[in-house]
Amino acid sequence: MLMQDILLGFAFFLVIEGLVYALAPSFLVAMAKLLPDMPEGAIRLTGLVSVALGVGLVWLMHG
Repeated sequence: MLMQDILLGFAFFLVIEGLVYALAPSFLVAMAKLLPDMPEGAIRLTGLVSVALGVGLVWLMHG
């Protein structure tokens, strides 16, 4: 069951990532150009918040 959930999550990640590349490539390029100007701490905090929200959503849906 856990492996199936992990694969399902990875599949959703690929779908969403693919949609961003397919539907909004110019937005993706603009965001990538902003990254070098962002402080490392802000990037790290954004990543940690994303992880926490993702774990929270999985917990809510699975709980």
